[in-house]
Amino acid sequence: MIRYLRARQRTAGGFTMIEVLVVVTLVVLLASLAMVQYTNSIKRTREAVLKEDLFRLRESIDQFYADKGKWPQSLEELVSEHYLREVPEDPMTSSRTTWQTVPAEPDPGNPTAEPGIYDVKSGATGVALDGTNYSDW
Repeated sequence: MIRYLRARQRTAGGFTMIEVLVVVTLVVLLASLAMVQYTNSIKRTREAVLKEDLFRLRESIDQFYADKGKWPQSLEELVSEHYLREVPEDPMTSSRTTWQTVPAEPDPGNPTAEPGIYDVKSGATGVALDGTNYSDW
Protein backbone atom coordinates (compact mmCIF):
# COMPACT_ATOMS: atom_id res chain seq x y z
CA MET A 1 0.00 0.00 0.00
CA ILE A 2 2.78 2.43 0.84
CA ARG A 3 4.53 1.56 -2.41
CA TYR A 4 1.29 2.36 -4.35
CA LEU A 5 0.91 5.78 -2.66
CA ARG A 6 4.51 6.76 -3.40
CA ALA A 7 4.15 5.77 -7.06
CA ARG A 8 0.89 7.70 -7.30
CA GLN A 9 2.47 10.85 -5.81
CA ARG A 10 5.27 10.82 -8.39
CA THR A 11 2.97 10.59 -11.44
CA ALA A 12 0.27 13.03 -10.31
CA GLY A 13 2.61 15.93 -9.50
CA GLY A 14 2.50 18.09 -12.68
CA PHE A 15 1.43 18.70 -16.25
CA THR A 16 2.69 16.84 -19.27
CA MET A 17 4.63 18.65 -21.96
CA ILE A 18 1.69 18.28 -24.39
CA GLU A 19 -0.69 19.98 -21.96
CA VAL A 20 1.71 22.89 -21.46
CA LEU A 21 2.19 23.29 -25.23
CA VAL A 22 -1.57 23.30 -25.85
CA VAL A 23 -2.12 25.99 -23.20
CA VAL A 24 0.76 28.13 -24.47
CA THR A 25 -0.51 27.80 -28.06
CA LEU A 26 -4.00 28.91 -27.02
CA VAL A 27 -2.63 31.90 -25.10
CA VAL A 28 -0.49 32.98 -28.07
CA LEU A 29 -3.44 32.59 -30.45
CA LEU A 30 -5.74 34.68 -28.26
CA ALA A 31 -3.05 37.33 -27.76
CA SER A 32 -2.45 37.62 -31.52
CA LEU A 33 -6.19 38.00 -32.17
CA ALA A 34 -6.39 40.72 -29.53
CA MET A 35 -3.40 42.51 -31.06
CA VAL A 36 -5.02 42.56 -34.51
CA GLN A 37 -8.23 43.99 -33.03
CA TYR A 38 -6.25 46.62 -31.13
CA THR A 39 -4.29 47.64 -34.23
CA ASN A 40 -7.48 47.92 -36.30
CA SER A 41 -9.21 50.00 -33.62
CA ILE A 42 -6.26 52.43 -33.54
CA LYS A 43 -6.35 52.74 -37.33
CA ARG A 44 -10.14 53.19 -37.33
CA THR A 45 -9.81 55.96 -34.73
CA ARG A 46 -7.13 57.78 -36.74
CA GLU A 47 -9.29 57.56 -39.86
CA ALA A 48 -12.24 59.06 -37.98
CA VAL A 49 -10.06 61.94 -36.76
CA LEU A 50 -8.76 62.50 -40.30
CA LYS A 51 -12.28 62.67 -41.70
CA GLU A 52 -13.30 65.16 -39.00
CA ASP A 53 -10.19 67.31 -39.57
CA LEU A 54 -10.79 67.38 -43.33
CA PHE A 55 -14.41 68.36 -42.76
CA ARG A 56 -13.40 71.22 -40.42
CA LEU A 57 -10.68 72.47 -42.76
CA ARG A 58 -13.01 72.44 -45.77
CA GLU A 59 -15.76 74.12 -43.77
CA SER A 60 -13.31 76.87 -42.74
CA ILE A 61 -12.15 77.37 -46.33
CA ASP A 62 -15.74 77.67 -47.53
CA GLN A 63 -16.62 80.10 -44.72
CA PHE A 64 -13.56 82.20 -45.56
CA TYR A 65 -14.68 82.37 -49.19
CA ALA A 66 -18.23 83.25 -48.21
CA ASP A 67 -17.04 86.07 -45.93
CA LYS A 68 -14.20 87.53 -48.01
CA GLY A 69 -15.17 86.64 -51.58
CA LYS A 70 -11.76 85.08 -52.22
CA TRP A 71 -10.01 81.85 -51.37
CA PRO A 72 -7.38 81.79 -48.61
CA GLN A 73 -3.76 81.76 -49.75
CA SER A 74 -2.66 79.22 -47.12
CA LEU A 75 -3.92 77.25 -44.17
CA GLU A 76 -2.02 79.63 -41.91
CA GLU A 77 -4.20 82.47 -43.23
CA LEU A 78 -7.23 80.62 -41.86
CA VAL A 79 -5.52 80.67 -38.46
CA SER A 80 -4.49 84.32 -38.64
CA GLU A 81 -8.03 85.34 -39.67
CA HIS A 82 -9.47 83.26 -36.77
CA TYR A 83 -11.31 80.71 -38.89
CA LEU A 84 -9.25 78.03 -37.14
CA ARG A 85 -7.48 78.05 -33.79
CA GLU A 86 -4.58 76.14 -35.29
CA VAL A 87 -3.84 73.96 -38.29
CA PRO A 88 -4.71 70.44 -37.11
CA GLU A 89 -2.17 67.66 -37.08
CA ASP A 90 -2.73 65.04 -39.76
CA PRO A 91 -3.32 61.91 -37.65
CA MET A 92 -1.81 59.64 -40.29
CA THR A 93 1.47 61.53 -40.70
CA SER A 94 1.59 63.15 -37.22
CA SER A 95 2.51 66.47 -38.82
CA ARG A 96 0.83 69.82 -39.44
CA THR A 97 2.86 70.45 -42.59
CA THR A 98 1.85 67.46 -44.73
CA TRP A 99 -1.60 68.71 -45.76
CA GLN A 100 -1.89 68.87 -49.55
CA THR A 101 -3.72 71.97 -50.72
CA VAL A 102 -5.68 72.06 -53.98
CA PRO A 103 -5.47 75.43 -55.74
CA ALA A 104 -8.66 77.11 -56.92
CA GLU A 105 -9.27 77.90 -60.56
CA PRO A 106 -8.11 81.39 -61.56
CA ASP A 107 -10.86 84.03 -61.58
CA PRO A 108 -11.53 84.94 -65.24
CA GLY A 109 -12.86 88.36 -64.15
CA ASN A 110 -9.63 89.14 -62.30
CA PRO A 111 -6.68 87.35 -63.94
CA THR A 112 -4.08 89.09 -61.74
CA ALA A 113 -5.53 87.75 -58.48
CA GLU A 114 -3.85 84.72 -56.94
CA PRO A 115 -6.15 81.69 -57.06
CA GLY A 116 -5.83 80.60 -53.41
CA ILE A 117 -6.78 77.27 -51.82
CA TYR A 118 -9.98 75.55 -52.88
CA ASP A 119 -9.61 72.22 -51.07
CA VAL A 120 -7.28 70.30 -48.78
CA LYS A 121 -6.31 66.62 -48.69
CA SER A 122 -4.20 64.43 -46.46
CA GLY A 123 -0.55 63.96 -47.28
CA ALA A 124 -0.61 60.36 -46.04
CA THR A 125 0.38 57.67 -48.50
CA GLY A 126 -1.47 54.72 -46.98
CA VAL A 127 -4.67 52.86 -47.75
CA ALA A 128 -7.69 53.06 -45.45
CA LEU A 129 -9.56 50.10 -44.01
CA ASP A 130 -12.23 50.59 -46.70
CA GLY A 131 -9.60 50.26 -49.47
CA THR A 132 -9.41 53.93 -50.53
CA ASN A 133 -6.25 56.03 -50.45
CA TYR A 134 -6.00 58.67 -47.74
CA SER A 135 -4.85 61.17 -50.36
CA ASP A 136 -8.19 60.77 -52.17
CA TRP A 137 -10.32 61.81 -49.19
